[in-house]
Amino acid sequence: MSPTPDPNDVHGSVYEGMLGNDTSQWAFGTDFEDPLAGVDTTIPDGVDAADLAAYCLMLGDDALVLSQRVSQWCSNAPDLEEDIALANIALDLLGQARLLLARAAAADPSVVPALPEGSPVPDEDALAFFREAHAFRNHRLVEIDNGDFAQTIARVLLFAIARLAAFERLSSHADQVLSAIARKGAKELAYHRDYAGRWFVTLAQGTEESRRRLVAGMTAVWPFYPELAEAYDAGPAADAVLDQVLAVAGVDRPEVGPAAGLGHTEALSLLLAEMQVVARAHPEGRW
Repeated sequence: MSPTPDPNDVHGSVYEGMLGNDTSQWAFGTDFEDPLAGVDTTIPDGVDAADLAAYCLMLGDDALVLSQRVSQWCSNAPDLEEDIALANIALDLLGQARLLLARAAAADPSVVPALPEGSPVPDEDALAFFREAHAFRNHRLVEIDNGDFAQTIARVLLFAIARLAAFERLSSHADQVLSAIARKGAKELAYHRDYAGRWFVTLAQGTEESRRRLVAGMTAVWPFYPELAEAYDAGPAADAVLDQVLAVAGVDRPEVGPAAGLGHTEALSLLLAEMQVVARAHPEGRW
């Protein structure tokens, strides 16, 4: 008869793999297959390291913050299928954030917040969990509250259209790491765009109430789209895709101007407070 296992002894336990090493408690961790294996990480001649870091930080922050927003639909979506679909979109964006934040830190270590010497926190996690709101470079479109399902669909559609146009261009970037991230991310964003596009048309052509909610949701997020599209240099390609979706749905572009002001909304501080609380309370915790 086998001896009763000691629950405090993780050696040989089925949970041992979950513990990993000193950094495995972090959201990104170190135990994942490296999707950039074999990619030349050298910053090429002619590419300014600080500019590359700032750009990757912006792209990474957009993905990180929207991932957090979309993940809030877990167990709250209209049905199980959409619950899973939105969770997968959030995970895709989290993966993009991990790679982009890591590239930003490698290109310019000064962007990483100072932590106690010997801290086990990986650079990408330090950027995610130990920066204040004012240091985030994300756009307002990704940080505002979810609203209802229709508003979330409108936001995901606008974001995916603009970001896909940017990633298709960045797939030939001189920096091999950013290029590889863009090629991988473009496949994910194409799914995000198509998923949101199908729901956009379905809601627009459904009941009177679903159309009302869709139009209201689009109107709510539209003022934050221009600054994102400009930063991503989305251009005519994104406009053509958006116009096609709107035409099929029978929905006009909202007649509202760009959101006034610069900087973040209060929503970002509230979102980060929730996202960062465990990491800050237990920076060396293991579970």
